Amino acid sequence: MKLYRGKGRLFALCMAVLLAAPAVLQAATAEKPNIIFILTDDLGFNQIGAYGDTPIKTPNLDKMAKNGIRFDNAYAGNTVCSPSRVALFTGRDGRYMTNNSNTVELNHKDITIAHVLKYADYDTTLIGKYSIGQQMGVTDPLAMGFDTWFGMYSILEGHRQYPQILWRDGQKIRVKENEGGRKGVYAQKIFTEEAIKYIEAPRENPFFMMLTYTSPHAELGVPEEYSNQYRFAEKEYTGMKGGKPADKYAAYYPEPVEKPNAVLAGMVSALDDYVGKILRTLEKEGKLENTLIVFTSDNGPHDEGGASPEFFKASAPYKGQKRDLYDGGIHVPMIVQWPAQIKQGRVDKTPWIFADVLPTFADIADVDLNIVPRVHTNGVSIRGLLNDSPIEMEERVLYWEFAKQVGDPNSGIIGDTYQAARKGDWKAVRYGFDAELELYNIVKDPSESRNLASKYPSTAKEFFDLFEEYK
Repeated sequence: MKLYRGKGRLFALCMAVLLAAPAVLQAATAEKPNIIFILTDDLGFNQIGAYGDTPIKTPNLDKMAKNGIRFDNAYAGNTVCSPSRVALFTGRDGRYMTNNSNTVELNHKDITIAHVLKYADYDTTLIGKYSIGQQMGVTDPLAMGFDTWFGMYSILEGHRQYPQILWRDGQKIRVKENEGGRKGVYAQKIFTEEAIKYIEAPRENPFFMMLTYTSPHAELGVPEEYSNQYRFAEKEYTGMKGGKPADKYAAYYPEPVEKPNAVLAGMVSALDDYVGKILRTLEKEGKLENTLIVFTSDNGPHDEGGASPEFFKASAPYKGQKRDLYDGGIHVPMIVQWPAQIKQGRVDKTPWIFADVLPTFADIADVDLNIVPRVHTNGVSIRGLLNDSPIEMEERVLYWEFAKQVGDPNSGIIGDTYQAARKGDWKAVRYGFDAELELYNIVKDPSESRNLASKYPSTAKEFFDLFEEYK
């Protein structure tokens, strides 16, 4: 009898193990991924080799695109830094924003991606530029869901490639190597080293890293090892040399740059090199397979401090640049790599927008947004695209609104408000509430050169009504 009970117990135990095995296997394969979101500043759609004919060398990003997904119809949240970043952090587009100018910051009631991922026990860090919440203890990164924070706090701090001050968890740090006019330590290199230390640190939880580089935004500057590889036709940017401003941005970028084209190209190549270092660190640490990496830009390319988007065809094939709602100002490079889920590289044409990032990461981390207090998003999850058998998404309207500032782009005085929307192949733009609506087939006419509003009045009316509703 005892022997029978013993065998029965053994049999039951074996059956329990066998029945549990699929569940254990499923749990192992469903382990939450680490997430690294790499955001560059003013990088154009055509400034990465994988996207076109740029002379700029980006081998690491090109490899990422080959191994992952190159999204060809991804859009920033806006055409300038702050509203684009607020849209990204909070998961809402211009319809849900209370301020669509570059003066916008996070509100203390806002729920960010970092807040959401804390519901899934993620460790969270922000490294690099912040600039969208300057009330310490209220809207700084630590108050907005990040466990740790290192980088630049205010929007103007992010204009410096060789900063004299950085911040760590709310405390100022002097960068002595850059004091007294010296250029000893490059900001993007510092951020990369900090990111590598974070990746190498042992931890029990998955992590979310928001890595926000401040280049190739002006000021133009990079270590010579990156710029010296380029030989272009050049016109010196004189800044405030001789007391006369070279352009309307000279007050912000007064230092002359002898070879601005080579320097800007070097800035992009430096970013590429730093991304490569991060990828190699993940591989060395055995974390590459189940790390979701997103690389993109906050808006289109700039013409500040000697930069020439025309020289590089930085927005090609799109029209416009930073501060435009033509596609050149908002249509951004977007590369996603996640080896555990994306085994075959591909190009994806699905239109999506920064507002979709928060619900996507929530979906991946298995966070039900219905239980997150105060979350306010109108984005949708694109998780169904992040695999080798993508699920087609329903057609929807993407919307942007930009309140342009008068004169000085940082004046704080709002002038005209621009609007844009895309639905399927159609894109509408209105440069002012009283301006004529322009209608384009953005697929057949990416340069937005043939206004079809008079030819397709019913479609134009649909967009006009939408613009009137949300202005």
